[in-house]
Amino acid sequence: MDSTFFDSSCYNLRPQSVTSHVRSHCKKRISYFHNNEIGNFQFGVQHPMKPLRLSYTNDLVCAYRLHEKMRVFCPPKATDHDLMEFHIPSYITFLKNVTPENSEQYSFDADRFNISEDCPIFRGLYDFCQIYAGASVAAALRLTSEDTDICINWSGGLHHAKHNEASGFCFVNDIVLAIQQLLRVFPRVLYIDIDIHHGDGVQEAFYETDRCMTVSFHKYKENGKYFPGTGGLGEIGIGLGKRYCLNVPLKDGMDDESYVALFKDVISDVKDRYQPNAVVLQSGADSLGKDKLGGFNLSIKAHGECVRFVKNWQIPLLVLGGGGYKIENVARCWAYETSILVDAEVPEALPKNAQFYNFFGPDYSLHPPLVRRIENLNTKADLQKLSQQVHERLRLLDGAPSVQLHEFSKDLQDLWEESEEEMRDYQEDAIPDIRPRRRLMLGENEFYDRGSDHDNDDQLVDEDQTMDYVVDNESY
Repeated sequence: MDSTFFDSSCYNLRPQSVTSHVRSHCKKRISYFHNNEIGNFQFGVQHPMKPLRLSYTNDLVCAYRLHEKMRVFCPPKATDHDLMEFHIPSYITFLKNVTPENSEQYSFDADRFNISEDCPIFRGLYDFCQIYAGASVAAALRLTSEDTDICINWSGGLHHAKHNEASGFCFVNDIVLAIQQLLRVFPRVLYIDIDIHHGDGVQEAFYETDRCMTVSFHKYKENGKYFPGTGGLGEIGIGLGKRYCLNVPLKDGMDDESYVALFKDVISDVKDRYQPNAVVLQSGADSLGKDKLGGFNLSIKAHGECVRFVKNWQIPLLVLGGGGYKIENVARCWAYETSILVDAEVPEALPKNAQFYNFFGPDYSLHPPLVRRIENLNTKADLQKLSQQVHERLRLLDGAPSVQLHEFSKDLQDLWEESEEEMRDYQEDAIPDIRPRRRLMLGENEFYDRGSDHDNDDQLVDEDQTMDYVVDNESY
C-alpha cells in the first residue's frame, strides 16, 4: 500500500462497544442482496443515472467469486404498504400508476411530486422502486433477526427522496424504510453517508429524533450552489433530535489522505459518544475522482478504507450504494468494497471471465489511476477548523440517549403529520432553503456531457445472459 492509512496495523481502535451484537471471535455472516432485473431499467439514454452499473458490479462480484463467501438473496419486491411506511399514499399511488404513455394525464401530480429531468417517468419505474427498496427492507429484517452481521445492497442508498416527492434521481427512500425496520429492534441506529451529495432525505426524515443519528460527509457550497443545497454545519436537528444530526461540509478536490483522516477522526468520536446498536453506511461512489457529477479526487482504495474502518467496529452493519456516474468505476469500487466486507483479497487484474470485461478497458484493473482533475480547495487550516467545529458539536451530546423501544412505536409518517407545522416554522425561520427544489443535473462543477456520455446504457442486459449463482430462498 502506498499510504499508511491503508495499513491496518496503524489503527488505534478503541475497545469494542458493549452495544455491539457481533462477537469478535465469530466468523462474520455476510448477506448479499441482488435482483438480476435491476440493471435492465433506463432513466433515459442521456440521463447520468445508469442502473446498468448494478449489473457491472454484480458481474465483478461473481467473477471474483466473492458470492461464495456470502449468503445470496433475491429479495421480494417492497409492497405498497412497505413503501407507505414512510411515503405518503398519494405519492406511492402516483408512482404505481403513471407511465410514459399516460404521463400527460398526471401532469398536475407530476409537478406536485417533483417529477422532472432529474426524476423522469420511465418504463418500469414502480418495479424499479419496489426492487431496490425491497432489498434494503429485507436486508434490515435480516439484521434485526440476528441472522447475519453485515448486509449488502448496492442497488439501495437513494438518499434524496422525501416522504412526499422525488428528488435527485431518487424516487423512494429505501434508507429511511430500512432504518425504520432497524429501529423496531435496535435502540440507536447510526447513519453514515459518504456520497458526494448531502444525504438530505434521510436527515430530514430523522431530524426530530435521537433514535437515529445522521452523519454526512459531502461537498457543500454556500447559498445552495451545489445540489441539494443543504448540509451546512448549522443543521443539527430539532426537538429530541437536536445535535443528533451532524454534517461535515467539504470543498472541491478532497484527496485520499485528507478525507480518510477526517473521516476516521470524526466518525470515531461519533461512535464513542452515540454508541450505536446498528449502523447504516451509504457508500455513494460519486465521491470518487473523475466522477461526472462529483468534484473530489478520491481513489477506490481510500473510499474502501472508510468502509473497512466502519466494518471493523463489529456492529451490525447495512451497506448500501448511492450515487456514482462513471459506471465502470462504480462497479470497481463496490466490488472492491464487497471484498473488504467479506475479508477477501482480490487481484488487481479484473477477472477475464467477467461478462462485461471489455467495458473496463484499456487497463482492465481494479484500481485504475483516477487522475486528479480538480484542485484541492480544502487547506489543512480549513480542515483543522472544521474538525474542531465538529468535535465541539459532538461534545454537546449528553452521551448516548437511553431510549425505550415503545417511544418509537409510531410510524414516521405519524411523526411527520404531528410535527408538520413545527417543521414549516423551522424552515422559514432557521434555514429557509432546507428543502429547495434544485436539479442535480444542472449543478455547478459537473463533468457530464448530455450529448455524448451514454456509457453504453442502450446495451441492456439480457436476463438469460446474467451470471448465475445460487440464491437462498429462505423467507424473511
